[in-house]
Amino acid sequence: MTTSRTAPGPAIEALLASVPPSDEQIDRFLESHSFPVVEGERCTFVYHGDAIDVRLRHWVYGLPNDLPFERIPGTDLWYRALELSEGARVEYKLEVTEGEGTRLIEDPLNPLRAEDPFGANSVCRAFGYEVPAWALPDPDVAAGTLEDRVFRSRSLAGSRNITLYRPAGFEQGRPYPILAVHDGGDYLRYAGLKTVLDNLIHGGEVAPLVAVLMHPPDRMAQYRDSGPHAVYLAEELIPWLERDLSLGGAPQARGLMGASLGAVASLSTAIRYPGTFGRLLLQSGSFAHGKVDARAEIGPFLPIVEMVNRFREEPLYVSERVFVSCGLHESLIEENRALIPVLEGTGMSVRYVEARDGHNWENWRDRLGVALPFLFPGPRAPVHLGDIHA
Repeated sequence: MTTSRTAPGPAIEALLASVPPSDEQIDRFLESHSFPVVEGERCTFVYHGDAIDVRLRHWVYGLPNDLPFERIPGTDLWYRALELSEGARVEYKLEVTEGEGTRLIEDPLNPLRAEDPFGANSVCRAFGYEVPAWALPDPDVAAGTLEDRVFRSRSLAGSRNITLYRPAGFEQGRPYPILAVHDGGDYLRYAGLKTVLDNLIHGGEVAPLVAVLMHPPDRMAQYRDSGPHAVYLAEELIPWLERDLSLGGAPQARGLMGASLGAVASLSTAIRYPGTFGRLLLQSGSFAHGKVDARAEIGPFLPIVEMVNRFREEPLYVSERVFVSCGLHESLIEENRALIPVLEGTGMSVRYVEARDGHNWENWRDRLGVALPFLFPGPRAPVHLGDIHA
């Protein structure tokens, strides 16, 4: 991805060749293209409307976040071109300044959008990006079930809401693996986790498994290397479910999964209970490390920094298989890269994926088709899943 001004592609050049283009030319242009206009590695964002200024606001680490559009002289058509790597995916909004002020809006010309806990963003899919087939609903796939429950935790001094995913054809007493999912409700809503599990299990790429989806009331308190949270998982919730559902209970049949702070909670729990969870799925973890002298600057992330520092100083074999992913467009990319040799140095089997995407739920969704077959392979899982830079 380039940060310098990118020349517009042929679609805009055709309009610029007859400045000012007629209203009929603009109408034909708007009717005959999808937006942003993708022409090879060049993606051109377009805004149509009367404005004083238009800017691209995005969530791409390392790229200036106030990229101004240009107006085609004599028109109310604005554009901004970027070069994006093949297969990239970018979430963005438009900042539009008009007479009454400045608004941050979704792209009116682009129907593609991604939701998250804070709202929704427009989505630019660069050349070569496709939503994975296993992330799309399929009426022919046998569907698993979801059941909401409440669990009373002594370590957390209160009740916690959980949701159980059972695979299609679930049989009581069969030794299914169990996967504990941090921020499970968000994985369901924004990453289509149930659809992903249904598809991968139905296709034989992932072994049938039970997932317990957690809904924390205060993730900042519960996920930052919390001892009570680790006790909750290792000594309360997972053993209770294994008894209740008559599951196997072997370490290789227990997994922890999470994104961002949820990845931190997964790793910190495994460190506190080495050998208990044989499978870890860590997505875009906030694995900050380094000096802790400037405590005011680190603020609420101090427990995380201290935990990661300890682990880096004394690496420990905590799990059998670990899958790590991070987006190239994330500020966390270097932290995740730095963690990989530490994990590998313990003798754990590690797979690492970098994606041309940012810190968002659809990035994490798109990596599950590689992560889950590596951690819980089914009869038709790929024979070899090496380090992949997707």
